[in-house]
Amino acid sequence: MLDTVDAELRTRYPGPDGRVQPIHTAYVPADRATAATPAEWGATAIELLDRHHDLLAGIDRTAALPTVRSQLAQRPIQDLRIDFEDGYGFRADAEEDEAATDAGAALAEWAKQPGGPTSLGIRMKGLAGTERNRALRTLELVLDAAGGVPPGFVFTVPKIRAAEQASALVALCDGLERGSGLAAGTLRFELQIESPQAIIAADGSAPIAKMLSVSEGRCSALHFGTYDYTAACGIAAPDQALDHPAADYAKSVMQVAAAQTGVWVCDGSTQIVPDRDPESALRNHHRLVGRALRLGYYQGWDMHPGHLITRWLATYEFFRRAIDVAVPRLVAYLDRRSGGVMDEPATAEALAATVLRGVNCGARTADELRALAPVLTPEVLRALVARAPIPQETL
Repeated sequence: MLDTVDAELRTRYPGPDGRVQPIHTAYVPADRATAATPAEWGATAIELLDRHHDLLAGIDRTAALPTVRSQLAQRPIQDLRIDFEDGYGFRADAEEDEAATDAGAALAEWAKQPGGPTSLGIRMKGLAGTERNRALRTLELVLDAAGGVPPGFVFTVPKIRAAEQASALVALCDGLERGSGLAAGTLRFELQIESPQAIIAADGSAPIAKMLSVSEGRCSALHFGTYDYTAACGIAAPDQALDHPAADYAKSVMQVAAAQTGVWVCDGSTQIVPDRDPESALRNHHRLVGRALRLGYYQGWDMHPGHLITRWLATYEFFRRAIDVAVPRLVAYLDRRSGGVMDEPATAEALAATVLRGVNCGARTADELRALAPVLTPEVLRALVARAPIPQETL
């Protein structure tokens, strides 16, 4: 009986799947997306950084600003969505058809660019009766215009409210793959959680866990929709924000449902952008990103080129500090010595995962980590995360 239970738990909770989670997802409306969008966002962000250098240097606690500027010049956006939902709105079918074709061509170009996003895709309209035909047509046109499924492609589905909608998405992916001669499992989607009914259903259950179960491994991430969710909860417009307690509760449920499944959780967006009052907006976004990282949300939405600056800055600051704390504790753990804290395997797992995230996003380079602790090779860190035997030749 327990062998069956063990097998079921291994299937449902396989742990990380080896993918590197991007630090953000940038959204650009479909009528503004072009092949040049990543470079244009990077250039705009650099100009804003240079213009507000003194302010940014004042909130930079780990001397990361030069590295941020370099990142903005090389690969400013890790994950990019062309938005056909709220950022685009409802248009005549012919107009959205044309935008979908243009989007597919842009995605194909981004996938070829050396400094382009490593993950990309679209956010289509939702699955409600009045929208779903348009959503499916847009997805098909995008893929046709892209010449297939670009590397790193994923489509985001907004306003998910019931597990049956996730089942329908699996059927859609199966049908598209068969019809296009694609390998099974090629298409993956993200579920955008922005309705209270996705957090607690009418029968009192938490639907997100079931959504992941019926997604059959195709759901790669859960994204939070800040403003739709808080509005649906009755929060007044001036108080709708990423750090509202109602938003925190929803994201905590998402986090627990996705834990150890290999599905990422992505924080939502802020509508405060660095246009009219750039100094206040930059400080606010830097604060929100740092807060999200401390709560364990390692990815979030960026809606403006200026958000890239404070996203990278807060991320580098968080992981540089975390690595400085984690490295001596991991070395002591491997040596079975006490550094004042007796860490358990679960803590070592979390510390190693943090170090890997920090290196993967560029907060510290592999050479810097090697100089700090030669024993903490990628192989050792991955073994600690998986709670697998440590390669003895590395010790």
